[in-house]
Amino acid sequence: MTGHVPADFLESMRQVAAAVTVVTVRDDRDDLGGTVSTFASISLDPPLVMVSLAGYLREVLLRRDLWAASVLSAGQKAMASRFATPGRPSARLLLAGTPHHRGAVSGALIVEGGLTALEAETTQAIPAGDHTIFLARPLAIDYVDATAHPLLRHRSRYTTHT
Repeated sequence: MTGHVPADFLESMRQVAAAVTVVTVRDDRDDLGGTVSTFASISLDPPLVMVSLAGYLREVLLRRDLWAASVLSAGQKAMASRFATPGRPSARLLLAGTPHHRGAVSGALIVEGGLTALEAETTQAIPAGDHTIFLARPLAIDYVDATAHPLLRHRSRYTTHT
């Protein structure tokens, strides 16, 4: 499957619903972030999470070990779209007018009003095709809202149910 991605593989993966997460990192000069649907818990003992990234955000996470993940709620579709837009500006500008704060441990921006947010430290970066998988240990759980409904990515669209 190298080179050309078969249409049936793409269609198959479109059927898998996934939580929508904004991953942010504080770089020397700026705050960066992106929307992902590949954030998950990997292990409970020890606690580990993973995120799969490509592009410039991947390059920054290869240099910076501390980052944050904000798992978005159903009402945050516009936020997901902002962080998914190619050529997006600074994360600070994308969050203007939206409740957010800086994580105490990572210094990364955290979106408020989601399902949960955590700060993490990368323990391993694994090349995986056109992406890199970052395994990380959670350093702080910023918040948990067990009453919120998730924003999902399903069939190439944001949705609140499957």
